[in-house]
This record gives sequence, structure tokens and C-alpha cells, in this order.
Amino acid sequence: MQIEFFFDCSSPWTYLAFEQIQRIVPQFDAQIIWRPILVGGIFNAVNPGVEFFKKKDQLPPRKIDYIMKDMADWAHHIGVTIHFPPAGHPVNSVKVMRGCLLLEPEGKLIPFARAAFQAYFGEQRLISDDSVIADLCRQVDVDPAWLLARVAEQDVKDALRANVDEAISRGAFGSPTMYLDRDDMYFGVDRIQLLSAAMERKSGMGA
Repeated sequence: MQIEFFFDCSSPWTYLAFEQIQRIVPQFDAQIIWRPILVGGIFNAVNPGVEFFKKKDQLPPRKIDYIMKDMADWAHHIGVTIHFPPAGHPVNSVKVMRGCLLLEPEGKLIPFARAAFQAYFGEQRLISDDSVIADLCRQVDVDPAWLLARVAEQDVKDALRANVDEAISRGAFGSPTMYLDRDDMYFGVDRIQLLSAAMERKSGMGA
């Protein structure tokens, strides 16, 4: 079995799913294929105006309060910290996501992405800043000058754009979007339980 995990490090719900999916998959004979995207590109194409923090003024206060409680409950359940930088949310994560693409063949995508999630949501540091990205590189033993130069090159830009386009063509409308064996789509951390149940059925564990 394969799980394709389309993700953007600027999304708090994706942070929760990123950690959760890694704990579930070892129970099955499954492989995670990490697919970095820029979720803003998906929103612009097929889901405009969806960002929670851009439309808070349009939502009832009690719904905002519950969304924040729900996120805090998930964070406590999974064991991560989620706050939002005072400079604002969402952040431009394009360089970090291109960095994830570059580091996947090096076996460093997971630690780099985790460091980015922790920096943004745990330490309230803007992962759009080159200085913060340089710190993330040093945490995972990557040359910051190399990565910051490479993320500006056209082939890397094109690769991230291709992932976004593919996600859109396959029905994605946000992050995280997960596919089990190519065609079975699941969206959001709160659907991982259903994804796990589907893997159980495929593996025969639920028979």
C-alpha cells in the first residue's frame, strides 16, 4: 500500500496530520510518499477565500472559539504545540516547500518539515524568512547557502508547481490531502481514522 501525503508546512491541521500519519502507517505494510505543495495555489485555483484567518470576521464568535478549542485538543492529543506568530497567519511557505522537495532524495524531508512546523507553530518564527530557513537547514545538517540558492532555480519552482497542479487535477482542495493507493482520497487530520480503517481492510487486519 502507498499513501501520498500532499502537504504545506503553513497549515496547522497539516502539522497535526503529519505527526499522526507517521504513527499509524507502521502498523501496516504501507509506504508514505511525501508530496510537498503550496496550498495557496490550490486555494487560488479551486477554493478561494477559504483561509480561516482571512475570514474570521465573517464567522460567529462561538464558531471561532470552537475551532481554536478543537485545534488545541488535537495538538494536546498528538503532543505538539500550536500557536500563531503575532506577525500574522498564513505565512508564505514557498521556499520551505521547495526545500522539502530538494531534501526528499537526501532522506531529510521529514526532519526538515518537522523543524519548519515546530519553528512556525511552536516557536512563532516566520518560516518565510531566509534567516529562519537557514536555521532549519543547520538543524538537519544541510548547507543553508546551497538550499537558498537552489529554491530560487526554475527546475525546483516547476517541480513544486507540478505537485500543485497534480493535486488539483486529482480533486484536492486543501492541505493535507492524502491518497491511499492513488485514487482513495482523504482530507484533514480528522479523516486519518477513516484512512486507517481503509488500510485495515486492505491488509486483511479488519476481516
